Amino acid sequence: MPQIINTNIMSLNAQRNLNASQSAMATAVQRLSSGLRVNSAKDDAAGLAIAERMNAQVRGMNVAMRNANDGISFAQTAEGALGKVTEALQRMRELAVQAANATNSSTDRSSLDAEYQQLGDEIERVLSYTTFNGTNVFTSTGTLTFQVSPNATTVEQVGINLGATAFNANTAISSATNGAIT
Repeated sequence: MPQIINTNIMSLNAQRNLNASQSAMATAVQRLSSGLRVNSAKDDAAGLAIAERMNAQVRGMNVAMRNANDGISFAQTAEGALGKVTEALQRMRELAVQAANATNSSTDRSSLDAEYQQLGDEIERVLSYTTFNGTNVFTSTGTLTFQVSPNATTVEQVGINLGATAFNANTAISSATNGAIT
């Protein structure tokens, strides 16, 4: 017994056209709701490739800016500590000049020397304990390098030689902190 399949060609055509319309409407709604000109590669393959490359460049620039800001923060930390050292050295100079006055008694000179020694200890403390992200600013050696290029293949770096900083800072103040007022 042969089977007969009843088909309604007009109904099948209407259903196919309805599915195509719904698919086109879904794509249009997706484009409208995202606000983007290119949502997928089928919209504009070249445009998507350009947009992805630009997004990668922007992300690289953001990281490079954070790296540069880290370098600036390191320098500002060192600058703040050196400001405190400068203040202490200025006060030590004032004390030395004051102690040179012949009208001071030995008790006065002892008091001036006590403050002088405390300032020397404070300078050594500042230089020994000033850190940035776990790195001692003045007693560490080596070089800190900050990548400031948005591309990993392009080498644009800023470096800070820590050994030179430690040597110069310590040499400059060693005579002041090792001295005494007598």
